[in-house]
Amino acid sequence: MNLLSQILAVVIFVVMFVEIVREKRPRYIVTLCAGALTLIVVFLGLMHSWAAVEEALSFGSMATTTFWYTGHAAVNEMNTGINWSTIIFISGMMIMVEGMSGAGFFDWLCLRLARLVNYRPVPLLVCFMILSAVLSMFIDSITVILFLAVASVQLARLLKFDPVPLIIAEIFTANLGGAATMSGDPPNIIIGTALGLTFGDFLQNTGLIVLVSMVVIVPFFYFAFRKQVATQDEAARQKAMEMDPRASIHSWRKFALNVGVFLLTVILLITHAKTGLTVAMVGVIAAVLTLLVNKDPILLLKRVDWQTVLFFIGLFLAVSGLEQTGVLEAMAQGIAHITGGSLTLMVIIILWLSGIASAFVDNIPFAATMVPVITSLSATMGVDLNALAWTLSMGTDIGGSGTPIGASANVAGTAIAAREGYAIGWGRYCKYSAPAAVIVLAISMVMLLLRY
Repeated sequence: MNLLSQILAVVIFVVMFVEIVREKRPRYIVTLCAGALTLIVVFLGLMHSWAAVEEALSFGSMATTTFWYTGHAAVNEMNTGINWSTIIFISGMMIMVEGMSGAGFFDWLCLRLARLVNYRPVPLLVCFMILSAVLSMFIDSITVILFLAVASVQLARLLKFDPVPLIIAEIFTANLGGAATMSGDPPNIIIGTALGLTFGDFLQNTGLIVLVSMVVIVPFFYFAFRKQVATQDEAARQKAMEMDPRASIHSWRKFALNVGVFLLTVILLITHAKTGLTVAMVGVIAAVLTLLVNKDPILLLKRVDWQTVLFFIGLFLAVSGLEQTGVLEAMAQGIAHITGGSLTLMVIIILWLSGIASAFVDNIPFAATMVPVITSLSATMGVDLNALAWTLSMGTDIGGSGTPIGASANVAGTAIAAREGYAIGWGRYCKYSAPAAVIVLAISMVMLLLRY
């Protein structure tokens, strides 16, 4: 019966993965169906275990004091099932970002930056890459790409140049910048909340790798795209110069209040290890304050992408099937056997396995699958769990940048480009992003091995 439950849990998970990649049905429907099948067929039907269902749903985790406030004690627990810290934090950040968007913050920022470089496309390429990376450190990379891609298309039409190079570079640097912190990329949120890591922990480890990588990647995309985005239409540039970024802001009071909430959230994230506030509590604070400073909170809530939240819930349930049936433990034992307990080999294998796998399957479910694997590896082989965490983070975040389907930000950016009439094919996307991903993974490997 145990073997049958393992086989069925794997079948459900693999079918879910295939359906996510095929993109024939909404992703949240796919993961919710997989999660429901895991609960009903695997846990209740085969294992006859209501306890397994309760552990997968993990409602009890929210009832503990340490879920919201840890004091000054380190909490490093790996909960099976739904990671409600991730769910609540992402929901809170989505609400906050919708408030900022409604206040005109993103439109104002893009136009302000464009004016700063006199609406010249090549300097705009460099500035938008840096902006994409910096914003993605604090706002999830999907949201950053949603507004940057639209802004790039609008500016490209205004200045008469091809926006595709900008969008490709923005997608990559958004994923790269997101790898620097716990709040940037969804895989990092999953890894950080599951392993009790802080914003500062990520910044000191993956952040340093990202900084070195940016020094290499910005010139890489500059030399790759500078001729493609160049424009000689001086009349169009002069016309653009007449635009006033302040016109994007309809209410300065609303703008100031929403930006204030954002800055406070950033401070709380940076200091949460010292204040004892968990990321779940930070997410709640961000959401509540945003709803309070906006006149129509119901409309704001309706604009939030709740389908992404449901996607995560179903995903965690499906992964719980693999964990509670012992499949993930078997994977960990396989990696341990191959590496012989060598941390060096583990770093190399996990980094490149994560990178290659995340290029072809969404890096969010892959990260959720691998967190219990590295936890088991650390426990059984006595290796540094944090070293494996940074390895998994860089592998999933950067590997996911290599193809149009590897990360949610890639899917969002290419979808917007196609909607606006600038379809980005696999060939053109991978021609630039795949080599860039290999470069950053190589930098990551060297820095991780030197450090650990």
